[in-house]
Amino acid sequence: MTMKLENARPRASLDRNGWVEAAIDMLAEQGVQGMRVEVLAKNFGVTKGSFYWHFKDRQDLFTAVLETWRDGRIRDIHKQSVSTPGREHEQLLHLIDVYGATRNRRGISIELAVREWARRDAQAAAVVEEVDGWRLECTRKLFVARGVPDDEAKSRSLLLYAYVFGQSLMACDSYDPGISDFKHWIAELIVKP
Repeated sequence: MTMKLENARPRASLDRNGWVEAAIDMLAEQGVQGMRVEVLAKNFGVTKGSFYWHFKDRQDLFTAVLETWRDGRIRDIHKQSVSTPGREHEQLLHLIDVYGATRNRRGISIELAVREWARRDAQAAAVVEEVDGWRLECTRKLFVARGVPDDEAKSRSLLLYAYVFGQSLMACDSYDPGISDFKHWIAELIVKP
């Protein structure tokens, strides 16, 4: 399946951010090997010269894609983990709901593609490690604010993310008619006092 960017609204001028967003779309669909300058230029109906106006080389695009992904994930987890004092329990449940949801297929595809890329590339691995560190630290702080000792808070943060990412990849909705009750029970178990 090939992404058709030409169906998108024509752009008067393609800026650096447009190239990065197109590359992220291609990453979600085809992985890092799909982020080829020739393919992106063809999909946009522009020459490779347009690309080189905005980027030094393909590695420069890769760096921009990783930075964009990283910054978006960090901004998102920071926003999602802000809690009113005394409401940390509800915020943790909210995080499990948001990050465990399978409704954002594009986001899941991008997450998987970046993680696959990180298996083979040191720069991508460092970015993934940084994002995971932010995610774990933000939830650790929520657990600590609830009075959970630091070591246990770290363990629960790891458990929370292992659960949300694992179950978001599973197609288990038909497993049992009470699957939403199971998910709620598991979430409560993870965040319990």
